[in-house]
Order: sequence, then structure tokens, then C-alpha cells
Amino acid sequence: MIRNFVKFYKPHIKLFAIDMFCAFVVALCDLFYPVIAKNIINDYVPNQNIRLFIIWAVVLFAIYIIKAFLNFVVQYWGHIVGVRMQADMRQELFAHLQKLPFSFFDENQTGTVMSRMVNDLFEVSELAHHGPENLFLSLIILVGSFIMLAQINLGLTCITFLILPFMIIFAFKSRKQMTDAFTATRVETAAINANIETAIAGIRVSRAYTADEYESRKFSKANEKLKSARYSAYKAMGIFNSGMGLFMDMLYLIILVAGGLFFFYGRINAGEFAAYLLYITMFLKPVNKLVAFYEQFQEGMSGFKRFSEIMAMEEEVEPEKDGNTENAPLKGHIRFDKVSFSYQNSDAKEGIPPVISNLTLDIPQGRTLALVGPSGSGKTTLCHLIPRFYDVDSGTITIDGIDITEMTRTSLRKNIGIVAQDVFLFNGTIKENILYGKLNATDEEIVEAAKKANIHDYIMTLEDGYDTQVGDRGIKLSGGQKQRISIARIFLKNPPILILDEATSALDNATEMLIQKSLEELGKGRTAIIVAHRLSTIKNADEIIVLTSEGVEERGTHDQLIKTGGIYSGLYQYQFKE
Repeated sequence: MIRNFVKFYKPHIKLFAIDMFCAFVVALCDLFYPVIAKNIINDYVPNQNIRLFIIWAVVLFAIYIIKAFLNFVVQYWGHIVGVRMQADMRQELFAHLQKLPFSFFDENQTGTVMSRMVNDLFEVSELAHHGPENLFLSLIILVGSFIMLAQINLGLTCITFLILPFMIIFAFKSRKQMTDAFTATRVETAAINANIETAIAGIRVSRAYTADEYESRKFSKANEKLKSARYSAYKAMGIFNSGMGLFMDMLYLIILVAGGLFFFYGRINAGEFAAYLLYITMFLKPVNKLVAFYEQFQEGMSGFKRFSEIMAMEEEVEPEKDGNTENAPLKGHIRFDKVSFSYQNSDAKEGIPPVISNLTLDIPQGRTLALVGPSGSGKTTLCHLIPRFYDVDSGTITIDGIDITEMTRTSLRKNIGIVAQDVFLFNGTIKENILYGKLNATDEEIVEAAKKANIHDYIMTLEDGYDTQVGDRGIKLSGGQKQRISIARIFLKNPPILILDEATSALDNATEMLIQKSLEELGKGRTAIIVAHRLSTIKNADEIIVLTSEGVEERGTHDQLIKTGGIYSGLYQYQFKE
């Protein structure tokens, strides 16, 4: 994992090298001060050498000016390195998320993924900047101060460094506890983010059902878990910090007592003792930095571990691009040949019963196929298999005789347009949302698509027209308006294959009639698959298939199925009995 972390330094190695060089010079500047102080106390002041006193005072002043500039470089540009690395990781993670299979998003909450992308990576960026810098500075000052201290008095220095092994043993013993505590904190932070995201997205539902107290209790449980995890993390940190603080205080006490005895017995003079105390103060600084590095390392690496977990997940496997099928538009002849599919849960120990079992189905080019049946019979799942949102367990799906697994998902999905019941609009303008159908479309093409979807006239009544903001998930628009914008997307995309998954079931009758005209216009000359509960919308389909948990129960035209008096006929009579 460390090797994977280090690779993110590579694009910014020059800036990182400048940062470390400046940190190195700052460390050298710190090492000079006690030497100069010793000479001033032992030589320049007792001998009243005012000239050298002033010269070295000026030298110290110059060193401090240089040190201030270098500290600015370290603080500013060092953080820039961390920010850039964080941005690189976030970009890489986002790109990876775009290629993960839909099963990942079925099993992971949005807030949890957001937490890994934002909160965790912030801690990683802090480690990326401060970690190497603190470690490098600490080692330089520790080695430098040891050399300087040994030159002053080797015996006293050996006594000083005897306490170091005990500090290291203590640090390693408390490492696992801190690692576990910070990892648990990350998990609970992600969980509470997911809770907040869900609660805000469903605020209208909770208010409508007066469930605000229930949501508050649910949030309170998640909040308590996070609080408990934080307690454990800070307890581990408190033990670590207080233990390390005790070691450092004892070190200072030992030096004060031992140094005083050395001074009493004439083995060290006043200037050397003063310089020694200054170096010990300096010696404690890198120890503090090492403590800070250790804490930061635990937080940063626990965040990077969670980042790596997602990055290690396998992306959707794509076949090699074939120029014959990659750019050529499909005609739309779809065939299912003995297809079986079940939703696989990564946590399940045993297989889940298939949603679709041994299905064979042929949809000729340009024909309209309607799917009806009870919930859970696999209608929507069948629609999701065509654009390869999920891969089949067995059997094959072909379009124009080509196995869809031999096409890249991009080339396949360019030929498919989907209008679902639950329309998703991005937070932006009406124009930006229609543009999803064809990102390089002209304004004229956008307007033409909107006219075909019967939404243009409404858009022109708005103050900002096509530049009107739709709000989060299109909250500023009605259900029918959102649906027509989604239909405009498809008109703009102009695909040969159309999937309508209960596209009008959530609308009132008047709006449904208006949108139905748009859908009929949209379906002309295309292979269309329509999932519907309202049977009035599919009377004119070329073929109607009744799906149940047992598979295909009935198939035929509307008139044929009515005459047979089977499941479809019963559903139709029930809907229109009045």
C-alpha cells in the first residue's frame, strides 16, 4: 500500500523536492542557533568582543529571515503538493467509479462513497504534505542534534538517548489500537454521511408522513455510533500523546539533573550547559514532529486504505474495440437466447434465485414489444440487460446477430435510448439536461428535440427559457415536465433502439395523453420495448408478452390476447371494468 501511495508523488516530484530541500535548510538553520549561543556566552560576552557579538547577531538575523522565507515555501508549496495529489486521487477515483459495475452502486450508499472521495482523501493529502516533511525534518534534527550534543559531552548524550528505545517500544505497542480506532471512525463517518444524504433527499416524504421524529431517532443512532468511535479514537490518541509527553518530560528532567551534576563536577561549563539545554529543546521538537507524523500516518493511511479498497474493485470488462461494430449504428434486431440472470449479492453465501430463467425472445427490427406482468417478474431487469447494466449468468443477447458482449458498452449504449418512470435530472439548466442526449448538439437541434417532446412551448414561458435552473433532481419542475425533458433527450440522441420503462405510470391521465403522443412519435421506425402497467398505452404494440416468475406466460397482439381470455385479458378487464 505504501508503494501505491508513493506513486502519486511522481507527477509533482520537482515541487516535492523543492519543499524537502527548503525543509532541510530550515533544519540546518535550527542547528546553528545553539552553537552561536554557546560562543556568545563562553567567549564574546565574557571577553567583551563587541565586534564578533554584533557580527554573529547580524548572522542570526539573516538566518532567521532566510528561515522565514523557506518556511513560507514549505507551508504554502508543500500544501500545494498535498492538494494536487488529493485532486489526482479524487480524479482517479471518480474515473474508476464511472467504470464500476452497477452492482457496486446497488450495495454501496451514495453518502458512503462521497465520504471516501472527500473526507478520507483530505486526510490523505495532509499526510502527503506533512508526513514526509515531518519525518525528514525529525531525522535531520535528531541526527544533527546527536552529533552536536556528542561534541559537547558524549557521556551526557548517551544518557539522553538511552530513553529513546523505550519511547519507540511504547509507540509501536499503541499503534494497532490507534489504527483500529481511526478506521472505525472512518466507517462511522461514511455511515452518517449516507444517513444525511438520504434524509435530505427524502425530506418531502418524511414531512408528508410526519416522520421527522423517526428520522431524528435514526440519525441519533448513527450520531451515537460516530461519537462512540470518536471516543475510542481520542482515547487511543490520548494514551499515546500523554505517554509520549511523559517520556519527553522525563527526558528533560534527566538532562536537567544529569547536566547539573556534570556542571557541579566541572565536566561541562556554563556555555556548554546552556547550548546543551537549547539542543535538548530542539531535540524534543523532532520527537513532537514524530508524534504528529505517527498520528497523521494512522489517519492518512486509514483513509488511503479505504480509497485503495474501491480502486481495487474490478471495472466492467470491455472487449477489444472492433472498427466494424464500434462506430457503425445498429439496426435494432434484438434476440434473447436461453438467457438466465440473478442479482448476485457480494455478502450472500449462496446463490439467489434467478429473476429471469432460460428466456428466449426475438424482437425484429422496427417492431414494438410490450412487457406486462406482476412486479418482480423481471420486466425492468430484462430492459437493464440489453444495455449491459448487468451481464447475464448464462445464454446470449444479440443485436443484429452480434453478441452484445463483443461490443464495448459505449458503442452499445450509443444505440439505445431509455425513458424511465423515475426521471433523473441533473442540477443545472434545462438546456444542459437535454444536451445529455447529444453533448455536441447545436441550439437548433435542442429546440427541435424539445418541440418533438411537446415541452418547447412551456420552456418559452419561463423567464430564462432554456437556461432555467431545474434544481436538485429537477425539483422545480412537475413530473410531466421532467418526463418530457427526458423524452427530448432521446429525440436528440435519435437511437435505433428505445426502452420505455413505465414512462407514464406516475403521471395523471391528461399529462399521460400528452406524453403518449410524444412517445408514439419517438417510437416511429425504432425497435421499441415498452414496460407498462397501464394497458391502454400498449394496445397498438406489435406484440405483447406477459411475464411472470415462471417466464413467458402469454404472447400475441392485444386482440389475440383478449380473445384467449388469459392473464392479459383478466388484467385488461380489471383496469377497464367501469
